[in-house]
Amino acid sequence: MKKIIRQEILNKREGLDQQAVQEKSEKIYDLLTATDHYQKAQCVMLFLSFRNEVDTNKIIQDLLKANKRVFIPVTVPKTKALIVSELKDPINDLEVGTFGVLEPKKEALRPVSPDLLDLIIVPGVAFDKRGYRIGYGAGYYDRFLPNINPQVPLIALALEVQMIDLVPNDNYDFPVQYIITENQIITCRG
Repeated sequence: MKKIIRQEILNKREGLDQQAVQEKSEKIYDLLTATDHYQKAQCVMLFLSFRNEVDTNKIIQDLLKANKRVFIPVTVPKTKALIVSELKDPINDLEVGTFGVLEPKKEALRPVSPDLLDLIIVPGVAFDKRGYRIGYGAGYYDRFLPNINPQVPLIALALEVQMIDLVPNDNYDFPVQYIITENQIITCRG
């Protein structure tokens, strides 16, 4: 079921033209940066966008400009683990890695303890208003998030086209607390 939903939503998202994604990302950026969670956070982990995801480049620039620390997930395919790595220079630190996603070059890998984080911005393919998500299928975040301090806000960024009525969920699925789309901030019911 998740596989079918994932493909359906990815097709819808891929069907959006670049300008539409940019305009929607701009609205999401405005909503996110106005939140208390974002404004108070000093150590933010977020994904590097690809394939018509909500564009996170402007968020990264904003955080760095405000002298906040930016962290990105680095996947370890062998163990399905996520390493949290500090990003200091998006231009020179990154190269195309696993799954075609930008990742730190070997010399720019700066692993830190997830305990440092005070805000995590979570990616995904599909979401429901309870905060459940369908990711890309490897389960990285479902393994990573349960080990995070429950006080750390988890915010997903999504285009409205990624919202569905009900994400089928299992015991190991880990919901986010908030979802921000171009039209709304959803406080999830878990």
